[in-house]
Amino acid sequence: MATLRDIKSRITGVKNTQQITKAMKMVAAARLRRAQENIINARPYSRKISQVLAHLLSVEKDINNPLFEIRPAEKVAILLVTSDRGLCGAFNMNVIRQVETLLKEDYAKFVETGNLDLFTIGKKGDDYFKRLPYNIAESYPHIFAHLKFEFAAGLMNKMKEFYINGTYDRVVIVYNKFKSVIQQDLTVEQLLPIEPFDKTEEDDTTAEYIYEPNKTEIINYLLPKQLNAQLWQALLESYAAELGARMTAMDMATENAKEMIKQLQMTYNKERQASITSEIIEIVSGANALKA
Repeated sequence: MATLRDIKSRITGVKNTQQITKAMKMVAAARLRRAQENIINARPYSRKISQVLAHLLSVEKDINNPLFEIRPAEKVAILLVTSDRGLCGAFNMNVIRQVETLLKEDYAKFVETGNLDLFTIGKKGDDYFKRLPYNIAESYPHIFAHLKFEFAAGLMNKMKEFYINGTYDRVVIVYNKFKSVIQQDLTVEQLLPIEPFDKTEEDDTTAEYIYEPNKTEIINYLLPKQLNAQLWQALLESYAAELGARMTAMDMATENAKEMIKQLQMTYNKERQASITSEIIEIVSGANALKA
């Protein structure tokens, strides 16, 4: 049976842990606000490029751009985006399990022939897959502390070069898309080859425009920018989803610590009361013995 000193020590330890989880929740909440602002600021740019491209491609059918080339897949690259730190619930494992499902089912034949490479963005994904018999082509840990658009553009340019020169025939990204503080959408997107753009109600393909230079040159100019924006958006979404998951996890941990402290305090009070009662009984028994 635990002594009063042991119980009191546990209460102190849980209280210290509660202070840490509460502080981590507040830090995540502050960073999440900035991350959401970055997502909101990036979305109009990405959406407008997609609209312009959808309009141009609807009126210009004869496009000879290698980024649209669909060829038999012989080698595949998967970009998986995880966090650099833990304590964010199932955030990382959701991505890792999804990638493992792809490796064992959809891309099993590429794994067997050694024609599948992983590009790990975030330390947790790299730590997990480097212990397994998969090819990790490149890893990018600790990039979310100072996340910049230049990183997304540089990585996307590298993927485009790999695709154009035939190193990879398909490039896929797996990440968590931010939906709310308590919810993330696990997303699998094909980056290359570029899939057809969805037209929206805002697209007016019947309007007459004068293009300078011509439509083909504008499309070829905008496609790399659209891909850069797509990867940048994915990284921003993943970072915001990570902060939301960490905020939720730390909030739950704080509440659990509060309940644990309550239970330990009740146990402490019961043990203390039992100890006091035992001492009173000993005193009364001693007094009765002296009288006898």
